[in-house]
Amino acid sequence: MVSRVNSAVPRGVEALPVQVEVDVRPGLPAITVVGLPDTAVREARERVLAALRHLGCRFEARSIVVNLSPAEERKEGAILDLAMAAGIVAGASGLPAQPLERTWLLGELSLDGALRPVRGVLPIVEAATNASAAVLLPAENAPEAAVVRGARIVPAATLAEVVAHLRGDKPIAELAGGNGHTHWEEPGAPLDLADVAGQERAKRALEIAAAGGHHLLFLGPPGAGKTMLAQRLPGILPDLDDDEALATTKVYSVAPAVPPPRGLIRTRPFRAPHHTISAAGLVGGGQVPRPGEVSLAHNGVLFLDEITEFRRDALEVLRQPLESGQVVIARAAASLTFPARFQLVAASNPCPCGHLGDPRRECRCTPLQVRRYRARLSGPLLDRIDLQLEVPAVAFRDLTRPAATEGSAAVRERVVRARERQAARLRGSDRHTNAELTPRELRRHCHLDGEGERLLEAAVARLALSPRAIHRILKVGRTIADLEGSERVLPRHVAEAIAYRALDRPV
Repeated sequence: MVSRVNSAVPRGVEALPVQVEVDVRPGLPAITVVGLPDTAVREARERVLAALRHLGCRFEARSIVVNLSPAEERKEGAILDLAMAAGIVAGASGLPAQPLERTWLLGELSLDGALRPVRGVLPIVEAATNASAAVLLPAENAPEAAVVRGARIVPAATLAEVVAHLRGDKPIAELAGGNGHTHWEEPGAPLDLADVAGQERAKRALEIAAAGGHHLLFLGPPGAGKTMLAQRLPGILPDLDDDEALATTKVYSVAPAVPPPRGLIRTRPFRAPHHTISAAGLVGGGQVPRPGEVSLAHNGVLFLDEITEFRRDALEVLRQPLESGQVVIARAAASLTFPARFQLVAASNPCPCGHLGDPRRECRCTPLQVRRYRARLSGPLLDRIDLQLEVPAVAFRDLTRPAATEGSAAVRERVVRARERQAARLRGSDRHTNAELTPRELRRHCHLDGEGERLLEAAVARLALSPRAIHRILKVGRTIADLEGSERVLPRHVAEAIAYRALDRPV
């Protein structure tokens, strides 16, 4: 007889529902899996049969065919093991059809029948919940699955528990998702902005970047505090709302390069890849496309320390996600989209030796060497970075004076208020910050008076600013006005925004 079991595999940060059809009939002992399985799925034959033998099932005179539908979509990973085993049991000895019809089965099987956790559970549970189905999965995946509101989760530890539950012999109690007890916070004390000595102008730029969602570049000598500043940006950003938290957790659910989430991620991610990373590692890719660092930083911060040391091809692929907030990875068989709405914070030395502008140490670089060094950052990429400022070496008196009284908590309050003003202004759209303003919204919300227009016109003439750079200045000016609670963008706001275009000035 033919049995049918519902399951799914992750497809990017979404789910591809899969129906596992199993035909068990008398014949030569063999198990055949069709429907574009990858190596891990084909190897499931041995895992499933060994687990069923430990359950007491025997198939010495049975021919088994497993079809994974839709047959034209490739299936990867071991997530279908449990569904295949349940389908074989249903086809050989019978299982009630009703629980199989209203339940999706996920999980990897060990040889003794124990259920092991799998990747990509969160988007699958979300899809099953939308289909009004329960999800039977490994107990270790239950905290991750429970973040989905309205989910019906059946956690199991072994194949024997699954079969007993489906037969009705020993039902497993369901867990309800979305009860708010599955939040996951990263361990460790938060980093405070008060720990950074001096650098008041850089702290101001960090606050503006946080308030408006702007990208930021620090240019300064070694030891100036660029990395310390970048690491403290997440601490002054607003908390993730429910939609942002779920979207971020889904990325971590499907990404093989990071530990799986143990609940809903509420803290904003901070990713700092090494400068040797490849373009595929940065934006995602591979034979089976996986999310890259820009997606792991979704709704958080991507910090590129020593950005001029990164490969040119890796930096250039950042252009699309910086503009669109997503990465599209196209392959011959399919095209996958990963979210990548992040804040870029980059740091660089001002010259090859690092001491240009440092009054304490002499720079031995020639102007040509400095220009070549900075040319590693292309003009189109720099145009997409709203705030560019020089961070000088820290003076001795700043290192020895008592710590500043204003820490991250006070700055964060101002950032939250500015974000609330932006959210009210953009209500009804899919945008939330000034960095995301469209040209039409710029004309509406960033109107300048005569003095402001003359100031911006003079800056354009002197610095040869591109239209994109002009728009960035207007967006930053709007954010500075929001931090002050001003409804209009005043000339002083424009002047401060222009001052944050350090690399538009000639060396």
